[in-house]
Amino acid sequence: MRNRSTADSLQVHVVAGSAVVLFGIDLPKRATKGLLGFAIERTDPAKKERYWLRGMKVFEETSRGIPPGTSVSLREHPVQGFQWGDYTAEPDHEYTYRVVALYGKPKNLEVRREVTVTVRTEPVDTGTHAIHFNRGVAASQAYAQRFGRPPRPGDRSDPAYTWLSRGLEEALVKFVASAGGPGFALRGSVYEFSYPRVLEALKAAADRGADVKIIYDRRGRPSTDPKRAKVWQQSEPAIAAAGLGACMIPRETNSAISHNKFLVLLRDGEPQAVWTGSTNITWGGLFGQSNVGHLVRDPAIAAGYLAYWTRLSTDPDYDEIRPADTTATPTPAIPPPAGITPVVSPRTTLDLIDWYAGVAGRARKSFFMTAAFGVHDKIAEAIAVESDVLRYLVLEEPPDSGDVEFTRDHDVKVAVGSLLSTDILDRWTKEQLTGLNVHVRYTHTKFMLVDPLGDDPLVITGSGNFSDASVHENDENMLVIRGDTRVADSYLGEFMRLFNHFYFRYLQQKFRDDDPEKVVHLAPDDSWVPRYYKRDTPSYRQRLLFR
Repeated sequence: MRNRSTADSLQVHVVAGSAVVLFGIDLPKRATKGLLGFAIERTDPAKKERYWLRGMKVFEETSRGIPPGTSVSLREHPVQGFQWGDYTAEPDHEYTYRVVALYGKPKNLEVRREVTVTVRTEPVDTGTHAIHFNRGVAASQAYAQRFGRPPRPGDRSDPAYTWLSRGLEEALVKFVASAGGPGFALRGSVYEFSYPRVLEALKAAADRGADVKIIYDRRGRPSTDPKRAKVWQQSEPAIAAAGLGACMIPRETNSAISHNKFLVLLRDGEPQAVWTGSTNITWGGLFGQSNVGHLVRDPAIAAGYLAYWTRLSTDPDYDEIRPADTTATPTPAIPPPAGITPVVSPRTTLDLIDWYAGVAGRARKSFFMTAAFGVHDKIAEAIAVESDVLRYLVLEEPPDSGDVEFTRDHDVKVAVGSLLSTDILDRWTKEQLTGLNVHVRYTHTKFMLVDPLGDDPLVITGSGNFSDASVHENDENMLVIRGDTRVADSYLGEFMRLFNHFYFRYLQQKFRDDDPEKVVHLAPDDSWVPRYYKRDTPSYRQRLLFR
């Protein structure tokens, strides 16, 4: 849901996903003299609660005595920016927000302008789409304050896992459980496949009489390709322990990976829904790195996935599967048709990469992308072109020095997976990862958002890494969703949650040696404001975009 409100020249625009409410705040330049920031008060009518939202950055002169890692009221230590997010919202919940502009001095902040706006967050699961993001930020102050330790290995009763899952694992188990008995079927294609609770749920479905068949990656031989073989060497003991062997179909032909993560639900032979997304069925996939599970209740889309599964189930080679996939799911037009368009791989050519670059380059206002394994040269070239379009990237690692220098365009903002490994001026506590992920530790989602704040947003999401291999070599699936603002709002909220989380930590690492106070302390005056009103800067364009 989206809403806006203006009072006394103070304007606020809110975009609500299911668990995130984004704020775009604006003031005329003349009203910013002496502005020290904004505070946001949240009223929850259902719970009869009202309180100021909290942040971490502080005024140096009023921060004495605040314990490390403690959040602070925005009323005392305001937001010095024109974009903010409430990351503590609950799904399908109504909130009223009061946004105030604060002036004066850090020790005597004055409210001189205010505006209120009401919004209802989206349900996680309603209608065609159910979108489940895990927390994806084990290395956070919130986790450190709650638990202060890694989750206990293999112990699902540890409440840390419930916090990290944020409903993703529970939703996947629930989807499997919807195969209630005879007459139901599940058809799946998986890559890393070792998390016991999901495997046990699949076995329970089979024991109830549901017809369960799962294709799993079994490519590579230990003697010649130990790295690739490691995937199925970890999966097969878990499969055996769950008693799922009779339900499994190995995918062995050719040398690339069977990288899908989908399940199709059938009833009386008719496809009903498909669960897909970026989440491998492992401890690390569900509770560690950031991931999404995307459920689509559309018989036509589910039927397309079932047809794809059927092609894969015979373990075909490239000469057979590539033309079949390309014919079944042609590369979309630019722009793609409204609604949901599935695209599967491997494909005969790499023109899908050109398509990704094409839609990225055609963004009119904004472009957002997550990438676990870098940015393809063609996509990098498309977003490196100097323009007024703001581009945001969340990356697992900093751009390689050999890559296209897309970051030279100052309208490309990059956040890299990071954590606070030491305290900063005694303000933040040390963070640590779960230890559940070895290679991709932070960002595992694979999605693009093109103009998500407009009336005709484009969301691209699935298992593929926007790479040559994901298009031409691997078994992959992607959803292209055009024109659904609810889906776009959910993805955008989660993107900005992760972007802001990692961006702060990324900057801290850049400045920690020369000027750590840049990251820690608020400006004691309005010196933070001018960049938001200087044309042709990303701060100026961000203010205009989110307002």
